[in-house]
Amino acid sequence: MELLWYVPNTIEPGHRGDDTADGWGTLDFTLDLATTAEAHGWSGALFGTGWGRPDTFTVATAVAARTTTFKPLAAIRPGYWQPAHFASSAATLSHLSGGRLLVNIVSGQDNLAAYGDAEGDQAQRYARTKEFMRIARRLWTEENVTFDGEYFRVSDSTVVPRLLDGGPRLYFGGASAAAERVSATEADVQLFWGEPLEDIAERIDRLKALSRDLDRDLKPLEFGLRITTLVRDTPEEAWRAAQEKVVKLAERTGVPRTWKSAVGQQRLLDLAGRGDVLDDCLFTTPGRYGGGGAGTTWLVGSADQVAAALRKYADLGISHFILSDTPYKQETARVGDALISRLREPVAV
Repeated sequence: MELLWYVPNTIEPGHRGDDTADGWGTLDFTLDLATTAEAHGWSGALFGTGWGRPDTFTVATAVAARTTTFKPLAAIRPGYWQPAHFASSAATLSHLSGGRLLVNIVSGQDNLAAYGDAEGDQAQRYARTKEFMRIARRLWTEENVTFDGEYFRVSDSTVVPRLLDGGPRLYFGGASAAAERVSATEADVQLFWGEPLEDIAERIDRLKALSRDLDRDLKPLEFGLRITTLVRDTPEEAWRAAQEKVVKLAERTGVPRTWKSAVGQQRLLDLAGRGDVLDDCLFTTPGRYGGGGAGTTWLVGSADQVAAALRKYADLGISHFILSDTPYKQETARVGDALISRLREPVAV
């Protein structure tokens, strides 16, 4: 089981309501969060990407150099990177960090024109991502690679240093049919946002079937969950804190919001129509007030309750968890201390 946290990769303060005033975007601030995660049992953390944020590979390199076991999960975008440039940078950082680098491939829309990129429709975007991932893997494991695709080309290309372990694990998200076909053939880990157990089970079954139908030639696809976890000593304290956070979220965003969103985000927002709380403790209300992505749904409860909920996802086949809550530093310690030992305990037969 890979248990990862989230480190905000922004310059402006206030990400997801974190009230820390100073330091955002500095090495000291980011390193403090990373070393706190390392000290409280997390394997590493995700660093988000997007134009207007610090470059994730630069941040990941700085953090890896000042930590010992921490695994940076660096999010990157095809188009911002060319595949050979990315493969070389990733190989270098993986080598220098002793194999600690993880990579999250992001195909969602961004301010592409700002860095000279362009894109077509959804099908083209994911077809390009598929080529990008395949070229990177070949460059990590082969020499003198030639690839002549629709979107990318390399000729007689060899990346140094060589990665005898096959290269960094590639995490990938997306809920559209086009995204799932890419994940089924090219990803190491398919990431889900916080959907109910039955929905996750359905998607896992579909991705496994796609992997077989599309003749996947990699190791079996693994699965991960990216979600907010609000943990307190008692259920009553947890739900009181959750309601208080929703009130503050509503104050920041004004009124319940409508979204024009990607398939995966829309799936999350639609959950509120099925109830405020699904399964045992999956809270859907934040999505109505501007919570997006991993902040759209929350697992809320005592440590035992949230750990039990996560174990149910693990029973479905989820083996990678990327959790978070704010304020980041305080919750890095609180959630790590509360959940990690519980999740690593053997399950009673």
